[in-house]
Amino acid sequence: MAAITIDVDLPEGVTITAYQRHGDGHGFEVAWPLPARVRCDCCHREGPAELEYKNGVQVVRDLDVWGQPGFWVYQPAFHRCPRCHHRQYLIPPFKRKDTGYTYRFERHALSLLIGSNAGEVARRLGISAETVELIVRNQLTDARAKQVDPARPITDVGIDELSLKKRHKLYATILTDLSDPDHPEVLAVADGRDEAAARKCLEKLAPQQRQRVRAYRADMAQAFHNACKGLLPRARPVVDRFHVAKKFNEAIDGQRKKNHAGVQGETAEGRAEEVPVADVAFPSPPGGIDAGAVAGVGGPVPGAAPTAKAGQAPGPLRGDL
Repeated sequence: MAAITIDVDLPEGVTITAYQRHGDGHGFEVAWPLPARVRCDCCHREGPAELEYKNGVQVVRDLDVWGQPGFWVYQPAFHRCPRCHHRQYLIPPFKRKDTGYTYRFERHALSLLIGSNAGEVARRLGISAETVELIVRNQLTDARAKQVDPARPITDVGIDELSLKKRHKLYATILTDLSDPDHPEVLAVADGRDEAAARKCLEKLAPQQRQRVRAYRADMAQAFHNACKGLLPRARPVVDRFHVAKKFNEAIDGQRKKNHAGVQGETAEGRAEEVPVADVAFPSPPGGIDAGAVAGVGGPVPGAAPTAKAGQAPGPLRGDL
């Protein structure tokens, strides 16, 4: 039997205890150290953890494995307060409360929104558009309270806009650390897609961090470049190939429609033009056209049954159908 090794990046303290393939999905049983002391949410009394386990298991969505969905499976643990007997769910360190996906799945969904919208990302990940919008709201809430470590070395950043809903004016601006291309990380998210939103994201970085940024990647929107020129004085702009190709195709498509509107599928008012048969050029067969074939153009096909003329009733059908 062949054996396959799968390398999985895990959060600190999380370990994989088992793996099972189920259809087109991958299930990883995970475990993590449980706290020795717990503070009760009801009576606010802190004491030794009185652990209880649920009979079933909990399944949450994680990153894809080989282009197929991955899931983390674990047995939920509870703390039973000895004073008020309140049963409290111990939230795992890799997900937030009342969600069915991990933190890094949220960040992955947020990165897919760059150049896309909630509906397209939902179809790609196999989740609902409402879930994508909830992820964005949670990430916006976290970004407002998040502080970037001033000692963190940042040399390359990316600033993009997110379209939260198709055909709706709901946008957000996202700032990403691209210093390590294999592990990009979201630094800040702000409402809107104007220069003020870009400045709000960049101001999350300390002044000395902004001085060390060498390049920033953005689309061709002037608002983002104005913000970066003012707050990233030593960084050079880099426009990604996707936006360059998009603008080039839009320009070519506009000229095509302008110069050839009648032959590009656009309707024009008035009657259709009549084209004489003599003006239509038909390709010749490889062997050429003989005199008999030319003489028969427009006449009856040899060997074919005669057709009824206009206004003449067809004769009875003969033979077996």
